[in-house]
Amino acid sequence: MNGPDALTLDNLFKNYGGVQVLNGLSFSVAPGERTAIIGPNGAGKSTLLNVITGVTPASRGRIALFGDDITRQPPYHRLRRGMGCGFQLNRLFFGLTVLQNVQLALNGAGTWRDQAIRTRAETRAHAHELLDTMGLWERRDNQVGTMAYGEQRRLEIVFGLASRPRLLILDEPTAGLAIAEIEPFMSAIRNIAHDTTILFTSHDMDVVFGLATRLIVLYFGAIVADGTPDAVRNDPHVREIYLGEGV
Repeated sequence: MNGPDALTLDNLFKNYGGVQVLNGLSFSVAPGERTAIIGPNGAGKSTLLNVITGVTPASRGRIALFGDDITRQPPYHRLRRGMGCGFQLNRLFFGLTVLQNVQLALNGAGTWRDQAIRTRAETRAHAHELLDTMGLWERRDNQVGTMAYGEQRRLEIVFGLASRPRLLILDEPTAGLAIAEIEPFMSAIRNIAHDTTILFTSHDMDVVFGLATRLIVLYFGAIVADGTPDAVRNDPHVREIYLGEGV
């Protein structure tokens, strides 16, 4: 028998005063799936991720993480249940080395899989594993402030992986990267374990079609398309919405 879906949204609404940003969203994400949430500016993509991660509460509806109702749970509870997200750059310690940053993240991540206090050797071994995934182990002794922006963004993902999440949430992970930095970043994302479910947003269609196995298109807070990348690419309604923006 198959287990529960990684994420389930049931009739999810989010209002800010009289403004309705999310309009009754319902969908499920299967374990191991890599789903991109796309849509034009103002579609509600970032608001949706903020509601899922607990940064802002839902106005109505239900959210389940691997079968557990987390609708009213704070972000740290969701972390312990297996949800992770990439941190913004201002969460990095620019005066410390890459390895020191990851060790701090690991020591602060009360993970759902590993509640025991780690030894120093175990922490370093886990840091090695994570940095290898993102192609950053050779940079472990470099100060974060001296690294290229793309490398710093990859380090953000390492922070998100520190709790060994079953579901990883990423909001515009390649925003601000130079063209030459995008493919190495995408390659690093592909190295994440295949049993880790990934839900992300991106305006870069090359990133979307290069990483996602499924696309969900939002428009004014509602789902207007949901399917494989090829099916969504050829959907006339989606093409009309984007008006040649790249889908």
